[in-house]
Amino acid sequence: MIDITLLRSDPESVRENIRKKFQHQKLPLVDEALSLDSRRRALQQEGDTLRASRNTLSKQVGALMREKKREEAETVKAQVTANAERLAAVEAETAEVESKLKAVMMRIPNIISKDTPIGKDDSENVERQRFLEPKTPEFEVPYHLDILEKLAGIDIDSARRTSGQGFYYLTGDIARLHSAVLAYARDFMIGKGFTYVIPPFMIRSDVVSGVMSFEEMDGMMYKIEGEDLYLIGTSEHSMIGRFMNTTLDEKQLPLTLTSYSPCFRKEKGAHGIEERGIYRIHQFEKQEMIVICKPEESESWYEKMWQYTVELFVSMEIPVRQLECCSGDLADLKYRSCDVEAWSPRQQKYFEVGSCSNLTDAQARRLGIRYKGEGGTKYAHTLNNTVVAPPRMLIAFLENHLRADGSVYIPEVLRPYMGGQKEIVPKK
Repeated sequence: MIDITLLRSDPESVRENIRKKFQHQKLPLVDEALSLDSRRRALQQEGDTLRASRNTLSKQVGALMREKKREEAETVKAQVTANAERLAAVEAETAEVESKLKAVMMRIPNIISKDTPIGKDDSENVERQRFLEPKTPEFEVPYHLDILEKLAGIDIDSARRTSGQGFYYLTGDIARLHSAVLAYARDFMIGKGFTYVIPPFMIRSDVVSGVMSFEEMDGMMYKIEGEDLYLIGTSEHSMIGRFMNTTLDEKQLPLTLTSYSPCFRKEKGAHGIEERGIYRIHQFEKQEMIVICKPEESESWYEKMWQYTVELFVSMEIPVRQLECCSGDLADLKYRSCDVEAWSPRQQKYFEVGSCSNLTDAQARRLGIRYKGEGGTKYAHTLNNTVVAPPRMLIAFLENHLRADGSVYIPEVLRPYMGGQKEIVPKK
């Protein structure tokens, strides 16, 4: 949610930002917000006047009663009653207008970075850097599900019977590899000075509406029937929600946190979950990183965070690239975002394995996350980034470390988490 003072002082810049995001249908929101803000301020002024008048008239009533001027006192009392009735109506309308204004403001997208490329969708994202040279083996790389099945590492048929499309059982060495990567990612981030957290996996609706846009919520979140609870789509949701309506001490910042959680997603929309395999699924596990910091620090943290993900993948000997997300590919709360994509030898292209975002103060405004220091009380900046999400990472891992005989090489950094195992060999 953007600062209302920006909307008042420079509404055209807000409109231009909406145009850059190719969300022209949201342009009327600017005038709607300005109109509601104007009405709110008028009501607040009238309310202040009525309250001041009430105090003055109450004193007059007391003075007149002491002077035995009962008729005049009754006249003033009648005015006090009328003012009280009007004040109640003004306060009720103010609450209604404020609620409407907040709803409109929450639909206006955050101002994007000047470094964000302008484009309509993810096809216009811009590659910035590559890390490790992509390799193409001399043998044909099978589809990842075929690799998993030959390693006796997955059971999709049983999962369809127990849970439906978009679920799977991981088994044996692959299940161990999955856990090994998460444990390695946890220790990797702790080594970077981050505090490890396991958060709640369900959150209330006020947290959901604070951490994401309504469009994202509808397309992602599973609601618990009969409860004001949603399953999290990523640990960022409950991690940021932890600080809702909190004023931090400036000395506490930056807060650097890394969290583990299962993630639950509808995967509603054009992509869906029909693709055979584990690229898009309803349930997965992820290691995340969260930073809450002062505004002047958020851009440097953004650069550090995506580079940590790159460093992690490079340490596992998986080639990756950084892709800057264009304006049309940014969710409404994002100021700037980039994807880390891993190389797929089978497809001969990169695919997304993580995403890093700087939300500036947009998320903090929705949730009421502030900090207090010598310069007064300000809204904090929030950032989030995927350390690793094993389902997609497993695809990249298997394709990049597959050998011609069907075995899979385990990089040195993961061997301590695999009991010293150096490879996974086919069982079928």
